[in-house]
Amino acid sequence: MPYTFITLPSPVGELKLVANGARLVAILWENDKPNRVPLGPMSAAPDNPILLKTARQLEEYFAGTRDCFDLELDFAGTAFQKQVWAALLTIPFGQTRTYSQIAEQIGNPAAVRAVGAANGRNPISIVAPCHRVIGASGKLTGFAGGLEAKERLLVLEGGQWPGTTGRLEGF
Repeated sequence: MPYTFITLPSPVGELKLVANGARLVAILWENDKPNRVPLGPMSAAPDNPILLKTARQLEEYFAGTRDCFDLELDFAGTAFQKQVWAALLTIPFGQTRTYSQIAEQIGNPAAVRAVGAANGRNPISIVAPCHRVIGASGKLTGFAGGLEAKERLLVLEGGQWPGTTGRLEGF
């Protein structure tokens, strides 16, 4: 089945929401690196129900009225990546985890760097909250949407972590 998409303006830049049939497969950033999330050809689908549902839930999230998502997801990746992405889905709203905590959670404490790599390839940003994963020192580290977007998402969620700089403008 071909990929379909819509775009959504947001406080963290324009997002491209991508579906494969009735499942969400990606949320891509405005300045995403090419091939960070390998997908096939796409066509615009302004009436796709899962894309409209995703857009509505993201708008509610950005408005501060939604703290969890209820969407059919379709992760495409290796077994290890899917394990990491499933762990992301367990991080509660407003909380953070370190890469080492995720590695321990999936039963592979030595895989901290591999967890970081999988986190960086998370195709469904925001919904699978890779922005909630921080460095062991508490610093914000790599994020496909950029560190400013990562901080904005964490501040939006009211999260506290070492190095919090305070409330950002625009939320």
